[in-house]
Amino acid sequence: MTEQREKKIKLPGIGMRIIKSAIAVAICFGIDYLRGGQGMVFYSQLAALWCIQMYRSNTIRNAFQRTVGTIIGAIYGLLYLLAYPIIFGKGYVYVWMGEAIISVLIVAVLYTTVVLKKTQASYFSCVVFLSIVINHVKDLNPYMFVWNRFLDTMIGIGVGILINDFHLCFHPDKETLFISGLDEVLLDNREEMSQFSKVELNRMIDDGMNFTIASMRTPASIIEAMGEVKLKLPVIAMNGAVLYDLQTCSYLKVYVISAEKSQEIANMIKDEGICFYANVIIDDMLVIYYEDVEDDVNRQVVNKLRTSPFRNYVKRPLPVDEAVVYFMLLDKKEKILAFYNKLANLEISNHVKIIMYDSKDYQGYSYIKIYSKNATKENMIDYLKKYTSLSNVVTFGSLFGQYDVYIDTNDANRVVREARKRYEPIFSSINRFCR
Repeated sequence: MTEQREKKIKLPGIGMRIIKSAIAVAICFGIDYLRGGQGMVFYSQLAALWCIQMYRSNTIRNAFQRTVGTIIGAIYGLLYLLAYPIIFGKGYVYVWMGEAIISVLIVAVLYTTVVLKKTQASYFSCVVFLSIVINHVKDLNPYMFVWNRFLDTMIGIGVGILINDFHLCFHPDKETLFISGLDEVLLDNREEMSQFSKVELNRMIDDGMNFTIASMRTPASIIEAMGEVKLKLPVIAMNGAVLYDLQTCSYLKVYVISAEKSQEIANMIKDEGICFYANVIIDDMLVIYYEDVEDDVNRQVVNKLRTSPFRNYVKRPLPVDEAVVYFMLLDKKEKILAFYNKLANLEISNHVKIIMYDSKDYQGYSYIKIYSKNATKENMIDYLKKYTSLSNVVTFGSLFGQYDVYIDTNDANRVVREARKRYEPIFSSINRFCR
């Protein structure tokens, strides 16, 4: 019999964006009360909600769009209200005549956004224009209504920007370098990052948090895994062998195996009949040399990875004058284990760092990766500290006792929560009740 486990339904927490939206709506009610109900609070609330965004850059962009759209729509709306009594006078007016003019003016509204190169505001221009001309064509004072309509929107935009930017942390820690592992640390067991982690990381990085990644992966694989997270600092990749600048797409620091030792290792691997990949950096470009691929697993690896624009696979022997960043070997576990034990007893092991681990994707297969002896995350962190002029470092990882903050592999969100506590201590102590 197979045991059936009860699936617990876990509802997501109420995020700060939801809380801020409710506060913005309430503040708009309060401002409308102070104004004596002269405006229409509905328009203020719509504008405020539009400006409550996950990231500050989106808030500013949306606020600008709403402002431009409101101005264009209000101008055309006012022109229509002023022209209405002149065109139709006091005579009988067929409904369709006014509707026809409004429809034609929509062309003018949209074309104006095109001429001004503000097409992103076209929708809001039409909304404001139609709200004026359809519902208030017979108002005695068109100027006052258009002004109130404009003022309502500006109040909402102001409320949205202020609420979205407000948080309780007055002194964020911008003097600490936060470094997190990736697999089974920031990513879950499906190699995905939660939406919560993406949003919070982007928000704190945009605010000035010094956050980066240290991983065994290549820069290409880190970029693919991080997805929407906009890292600004260089990342430590290839298990500490390189420091890669995501902004300039360049390698700032590289630890390599000398060309002479690289040839010695390549010949040893060939003698064992194991498929290997020699990773070399040429003019800030990662070149991966490999020779004939005989088994299906390695063929799948090559076919999958060579499609990346960040990886350049070259089917040819390793040139004798190239220093290698690291060798990657992939073969059946028994064969890899035997070669690993052989390497450990040879003199070459004193000059390189050798790592072996089982493949998650290909059952029965294992990897060996061979790096320079100096290629360690500790060495690269020291270099990154000097590069950023940051002396205080907090590290996050899944190996107990080796990092400042231990991360259980079952809680991928803990990195961001713990980082937020340290970066925004006051904000985090309050915000935890909303998560």
